[in-house]
Amino acid sequence: MYIRKTIRKAKDKVYENYLLVESVATPKGPRQRTICSLGSLKPKPREEWLLLAKKIETALKGQLTFDKPDAKVKDIVQKAKEFESREKRKLEKKKDDDAVAIHTDKVQMEKAREAGPVHVGYQFWKKLEMDGVLKQAGFSEKETLLTLAMVMNRLVFPSSEHKMPEWINSTALADILSTDLKSLNDEALYRNMDKLHPKREIIEKLLTEKEKTLFDLDDTVYLYDLTSTYFEGECPFNPQAKFGYSRDKRFDCKQVVVGLVVDPDGFPKAHEIFDGNRKDSTTVADMLDVLEKRVGKREGATVVVDRGMAFPDNIDEIKGKKYHYIVAARGKERNQYLDEFEKGGFSELLRSTSPTNPSQKKSGVFIKKIERKNELLVLCISEGREEKDRAIRESHEKKLVNDLEKLTKRIAKGRLKKEEKIYEAIGRVKERYPRVARYRNIEYNNITKQLSYKENAEKKSVAKTLDGSYLLRTDRLDMSDDEIWHTYSLLTRCENAFRNMKSPLCERPIFHQLEKRVQTHIFLCILAYHLLVSIEKTLLDKNIHTSWGSIRDTLKTHQVATVILPTTSGEILKIRRGVNAEPEHLEIYKNLDITSKIMKPIKTWHTKNSD
Repeated sequence: MYIRKTIRKAKDKVYENYLLVESVATPKGPRQRTICSLGSLKPKPREEWLLLAKKIETALKGQLTFDKPDAKVKDIVQKAKEFESREKRKLEKKKDDDAVAIHTDKVQMEKAREAGPVHVGYQFWKKLEMDGVLKQAGFSEKETLLTLAMVMNRLVFPSSEHKMPEWINSTALADILSTDLKSLNDEALYRNMDKLHPKREIIEKLLTEKEKTLFDLDDTVYLYDLTSTYFEGECPFNPQAKFGYSRDKRFDCKQVVVGLVVDPDGFPKAHEIFDGNRKDSTTVADMLDVLEKRVGKREGATVVVDRGMAFPDNIDEIKGKKYHYIVAARGKERNQYLDEFEKGGFSELLRSTSPTNPSQKKSGVFIKKIERKNELLVLCISEGREEKDRAIRESHEKKLVNDLEKLTKRIAKGRLKKEEKIYEAIGRVKERYPRVARYRNIEYNNITKQLSYKENAEKKSVAKTLDGSYLLRTDRLDMSDDEIWHTYSLLTRCENAFRNMKSPLCERPIFHQLEKRVQTHIFLCILAYHLLVSIEKTLLDKNIHTSWGSIRDTLKTHQVATVILPTTSGEILKIRRGVNAEPEHLEIYKNLDITSKIMKPIKTWHTKNSD
């Protein structure tokens, strides 16, 4: 559509009139069809007429726009609708049998859009009642729509806010929502990020309450872990962006640390963003406070953390909140019980083959329990961790030998002469590599002034058998040793959440430079993860182990398109609809308990082909 100016002279007076018109194709070439007369309307400069016409076209379809309301557009739309309603009554064909004769050789299709992944995402958006959650948080209809679009983007095809509108309009999301998203722009998305930022806490709280009811989730165990995510750029305006220990091995980039609490099913309960150089052990108290704000006081629940947060102060912080704890002891603590590991007396843990199959199989995990005052120690040896630990042990052994060789040279060259200093140096080396130093006889002969460090083959053989060993601590005296191990092993749900947030949700790298935009970017990834874990949980409940990435890739071929049917009467029938789902699509939809119908077909009649 566009606006055309007409001039008419009468009795030496010049009258200007403005028409809203559109171009249509006819057998005799392109022609202009008048939508309505705008009277003596005088719009802004001529170069802005096209923009005004596009706004009118969008408004005529009754869709939301992401621009500020325009009173002039509203008046024009009212006039145009009256004209359009008269034209539609002439063009619409109401046939009882819905049968038409068409030119089969002229049938065409247009505007094919990817539909399957966004269809699944939107169905679970509705299942989680996200519209209601955002409304309770104070979001308008337009802000809710923008948030939905941003979360769908992170779930299906993560991209920057600048590229997001282009991607959204390459999908069938507009068809699914019955909303025109062509006017969507990055400025609206950035403004919506700023709207989301102060509402993160209430949204997370409402969402966790909703999920607990929908999926009957366990609220007696909380799993806490951290990860880091790095930036591209200097981030001079983000005080949280700092250099620190990078889980992504990007020590050249600034980062932030993300703390996440999940339940045993992997559903997020609370998250927090920490400075990039924050130590894991210093975050526990803050994270427990955040968790309490999200889920309320849950005295008696069990908090599970890894060895990086297993210091005495951390355990006191957990107990101070009236929680129980299960922690993986640090290496030094485990080494205090090496004799217990060597004595044997381990029993192999059995586990069920599936939720629906009560039969059990060997797990490859061997456990042994030691009781002491107000605490249980569970010694574990895992065949699955054996290879990893072996590599670490061999690496430490090489470093130990290297340090001992350097110490030998220092002694031989007379750089280290005092006997007490030599023994102190030997002690430091042993302290640095306690796991491998224990099977070497490191001795200094004060007569020959030589250092020896012969390997004790018997002790080394025993050390090899300890590959894959670790120690768990807990105050849950009511739990069996295998229950403690099973509960601790759930910590992998946190690791899985981080893995999904980084890929396929592409949380990293972060390009935003402002602190609140960075925090909102991570929050959008967490919202997308809520949908992802809901999808995978639905499948797991049916013993189907399929990742969201696999589902998404399979459903890409399920599309929406417009079928163009030229009739023998000279009119054209256009039908906008989803294509028939293929067997693999139908199986996914069935397992997810959602409909395979993407949208209700929309039929429109046209007298001529329009642009």
